[in-house]
Amino acid sequence: MEDYTWKDKNIDLKEVKYMKYTMLGNSDLKVSKVCLGCMGFGDATKGMHSWTLPEDKSREIIKYALDNGINFFDTAMAYQGGTSEEFLGRAIKDFARREDVVIATKFSARTPEEIANGISGKQHVRNCLEASLKRLNMDYVDLYICHSWDDHTPIEDILEGLHELIQEGKVRYIGISNCFAYQLAKANAIARAKGYEEFISIQGHYNLIFREEEREMAKLCKEDNIAMTPYSALASGRLAKHPGEQSKRMQEDSYAKGKYDATEKQDRIIIDRVMELAEKHNVSMTEISLSWLMSKVASPIVGATKLHHIDGAVKATELELTDEEKAYLEEPYQPHRLVGMMAQK
Repeated sequence: MEDYTWKDKNIDLKEVKYMKYTMLGNSDLKVSKVCLGCMGFGDATKGMHSWTLPEDKSREIIKYALDNGINFFDTAMAYQGGTSEEFLGRAIKDFARREDVVIATKFSARTPEEIANGISGKQHVRNCLEASLKRLNMDYVDLYICHSWDDHTPIEDILEGLHELIQEGKVRYIGISNCFAYQLAKANAIARAKGYEEFISIQGHYNLIFREEEREMAKLCKEDNIAMTPYSALASGRLAKHPGEQSKRMQEDSYAKGKYDATEKQDRIIIDRVMELAEKHNVSMTEISLSWLMSKVASPIVGATKLHHIDGAVKATELELTDEEKAYLEEPYQPHRLVGMMAQK
């Protein structure tokens, strides 16, 4: 279900571009078809990425996203030592009404030190949320996401901890990221049996040149109405730039290089087809790549370090590819090995 309404406390409605909205899985959260990923915001000296934006530039992009009807924002405790959460929280406080936006953040797995000190999974989840709420300067989060399946913590403990936080009004809904379909199905089966809340969303790695989520996860999500909100929607820029084009992130993001460099040759065929369709429609590669993905999922997470990145994502909601064009983009795909966080499992 989609509609085209949006309100913002500081923006005249007639100035807002139309944005498509959808209900997020089995929830009452109405979210924009574009989720602004906030991994690119934060102190570049405090995390794994050297290319992140300082607060003034981050605020500019968050405000511009709001101006364009984006109401869904995704961050994590792990992003730049928590400074991404801090930047987002201050911007939302200044630029929007809290009830008009959907805020998602993520908690990491228990550390070896926590395990050694006897910190339970339930206590870990609570500690992480309290710290995130403090950084966000918020009383609750709309979507609290397990950043990856924790092999060292019983899922029952995590689900119980999340259930208590929902009961206290500090979390509205829960999701999970970086897991296999059988793990998501198992977790939700346990939740149903124990009377806990189920995961309503999955944040996995999915884009035109990495489609392994289609094997099992996409089928599970369709059957159980679990929202897919994939990350790396543009393959860290590779689906938005002509081969040879560079950016600070593409030059410095060694993690992304580890995900895509090994399959560059086979992926190039698909990227060339994206370029071809972009020329045919007189639009950007971003619009082609995201339009395809939006036809498959609820709301892709799109990072932005420049204002025009927002423009491309918003315009993608207005572009509808034909079935023939989608098939043309999909046809060259070859199976890929798991990469990134999933390769560590």
